[in-house]
Amino acid sequence: MPAVGDGLGDLSHSRQAGGLSRRVVVSQSIRVIVLNTDEQVARDLRAVLLSIAGVKIVAEIDEPGLLSQVLSQLPAEVLLVHLDPNPAGLMDVVAPVIEAYKGQIAAVAMTEDRDAELVMRAMRAGMREFLWKPFPPEQLAETLQRVGRETSASGRRLGRLFCVVGTTGGVGATQLAVNLAVELAQLQTWDGAPGAGTRPRVAIVDMDWRFGQVAMQLDANPSHTIAELCETPEQIDSQMINRAMFKHSTGVHVLARPNDLSQMETVSAAQAAGVIAALQEHYDFVVVDVPARFDPSVRAVFDMADTYLLVLQLLVPSARNADRILQELSATGYAVERVRLVCNRFGRESGYLEREDVEATLKRSIDFVLPDEWKMSAAAVNMGVPLLLIGPRTKLRHAYRRIATALACRETAPNEEDESAGADAGRKGLFALFGGAKS
Repeated sequence: MPAVGDGLGDLSHSRQAGGLSRRVVVSQSIRVIVLNTDEQVARDLRAVLLSIAGVKIVAEIDEPGLLSQVLSQLPAEVLLVHLDPNPAGLMDVVAPVIEAYKGQIAAVAMTEDRDAELVMRAMRAGMREFLWKPFPPEQLAETLQRVGRETSASGRRLGRLFCVVGTTGGVGATQLAVNLAVELAQLQTWDGAPGAGTRPRVAIVDMDWRFGQVAMQLDANPSHTIAELCETPEQIDSQMINRAMFKHSTGVHVLARPNDLSQMETVSAAQAAGVIAALQEHYDFVVVDVPARFDPSVRAVFDMADTYLLVLQLLVPSARNADRILQELSATGYAVERVRLVCNRFGRESGYLEREDVEATLKRSIDFVLPDEWKMSAAAVNMGVPLLLIGPRTKLRHAYRRIATALACRETAPNEEDESAGADAGRKGLFALFGGAKS
């Protein structure tokens, strides 16, 4: 089997200071739609994009005929088109679409083909610029940075997306998601606040279509669910969102799972991504309770997330699953440096593993711990109330608040050494597609 990206250019490059080992940051959140028909480079392209802090992949398309439909439904700032291996043929399909949407999205092409006629045709259609392979990832980041400055000038600011994932059933992921959303909604100081004392707008989304319990844990009986928003053929506007959300007394807006199992089958990955993208334009923080599976809907949300909160306990099944999830994220090009480990029910002694042993196995530190207050936790679930209301002075409630404050104020970014190591772990093989600094 050929190596990823065979034939994509000179591979004689090495990591240097200022190359891949330095993580690139864009000052503004940038949503990217990727069109790529070459599955051999999909993983590497995803890895480099998600290694740029602030970049969200709204959709990855491998069928050019779907491009117009995706652009009509999903908001984004950049359309990144990988023209190879058939640049002329792909340009036949995408040129009319790029021309039709050039006022709404910045199209950028990447290719090995330096044919002048191809370039002129693309530019006439509205392609913003070309990136010729191989090129350093910083060049792609700089292109996105320019788009970021333009969107920043328009006053648009995307809300941040936090995905909460459990390593096993019953690990406490849903309760963390619910209480995180509630605590975020109480903050009066947070990055991006328009003024002192202004509380953020917070939404929580239940993506466990079958057995999700977000609404139940807030004692909510919503009239509408995510299924209604997914049925919308056009882009979702603020009026649609306001109708679909359940407004909880804590200030959190809830988007519940479908009521019927039959509705679950009608929700596609593209529809789920469209809903999340729309919510990010409407809310300052969006918390998503994600089931422990890696289907297209979950992958679509992972592409867009600022932070993944991976919830585990100091038990063998949970630790093993955490290791599998981290390995899968890395192997498929997702940004493992965006993962934060949360250890729930910390403090139990009987039969539990040692924290240091679990950290050694996972080759990374646990970022947050939630104390073991089982009786209070169980009472909150059974009553359908967050800890803020039933146990505001408990250690568990304060732990939830600390996580919310840290995420909202960006206090938990890893140091440069840890971040570079995490990024490098997810970038093996990238030099087949991108060039770095010459050795």
